[in-house]
Amino acid sequence: MFKGYILLLYYIIILGGPFEIVSILDLDVLFYPCPRGGPNFRPKVLDIGGKLQFPYMVDPNTHISMYESDNIIQYLVGQYGDGNIPCTLSFGCLTTLTASIGLLARNGKGSIYTIAKMPRKPLKLWSYEGSPFCKLVREALVELELPHLQISCARGSPKRQMLYDKTGLFQAPYLEDPNTGIEMFESAEIVEYLKATYALE
Repeated sequence: MFKGYILLLYYIIILGGPFEIVSILDLDVLFYPCPRGGPNFRPKVLDIGGKLQFPYMVDPNTHISMYESDNIIQYLVGQYGDGNIPCTLSFGCLTTLTASIGLLARNGKGSIYTIAKMPRKPLKLWSYEGSPFCKLVREALVELELPHLQISCARGSPKRQMLYDKTGLFQAPYLEDPNTGIEMFESAEIVEYLKATYALE
């Protein structure tokens, strides 16, 4: 498995929660998508953690691993923040339920595996929770079970300036694929690219 970052393996039905706190704390996280029927990372979660439950986080910086959205949020704000959980993320199962209802509104988009080839290196996505355009790309990444490093760049993040310096424009999502050398903006075009490059059906 790729190393060097906080590792969060997830199933897309768990929206919000850990993904929101990742953006709030401006963390760069290596995501291993675990859609229903995915052959690659779901078995790894069972092997590493002992049960097939999502989300599951591994922090190689502290050798800490855990299940449960609330536990992950509490750990991240304690380890990488000031210890205070934002009120919008402090309602436990109610937060998860609200996120699940949001998924139903999207007809389960991003929850079921589409047969795809595995990239040699993880993709890099400049993204943040709360953007509907970033969500569209994340759904495609999950359906195709494509590991990706998220460069969090929510409002106020200094990484917005980094992306501007790199491209002459700040706009998210922005995809970099080290396997093909492709770099691109625009969610619809990114989704089309991912399916054309990695989908096998």
